[in-house]
Amino acid sequence: MYISPEGLIEVEKKFGVPKAVSLTYEMAGREFEMVRRSQKNGRAHDVTLFIIAGDRIVVIRKPMYPHGAYRAPSGGITPGEGVEDGALREGLEETGLEIALDDYILRARVAFTCEADVIEWTTHVFSATPVGGELQPIDTHEIVEARLATIRELSSDIRDALIGSGSTGLRYRAELSDMVIHELIQRGRLRAS
Repeated sequence: MYISPEGLIEVEKKFGVPKAVSLTYEMAGREFEMVRRSQKNGRAHDVTLFIIAGDRIVVIRKPMYPHGAYRAPSGGITPGEGVEDGALREGLEETGLEIALDDYILRARVAFTCEADVIEWTTHVFSATPVGGELQPIDTHEIVEARLATIRELSSDIRDALIGSGSTGLRYRAELSDMVIHELIQRGRLRAS
């Protein structure tokens, strides 16, 4: 098991109880199988990081993304690794930044479906603050660019590129970003642009 119930209790005590949402997305067979291949040893989660630097958010771009498509960094916790340790590691690998987690913002339980098949997935979203490092991906095989984006970009050009890609997974990332930005504004962490 990657994230134990005890591990979630520990992280909730430290960073708060997140807002919980349940979502369903129908995927085409090829994309569904790509998600299935990402489930090494039964992994069914990711930790997504909204790293806030002033009034901007750190975003990453993967090599297969279309022009203009960026999203918040994310990755998996490895077996035996704590949620916080895994989030800090993923943040560093994908962005080059050392970060401190601030708040457990959202827990999204997602059912990715393809005809009668279902993959149950959970995304754990945290806000974080950079505390060191340089904004340059370390894992350059998986991440080709990390940069800062404004709330306006995330809500317009970047969102349009994600939705326009035709990828259900990128549409999920765009809609997840919408929810998290709304929560961050409600919590006073970001200002509406």
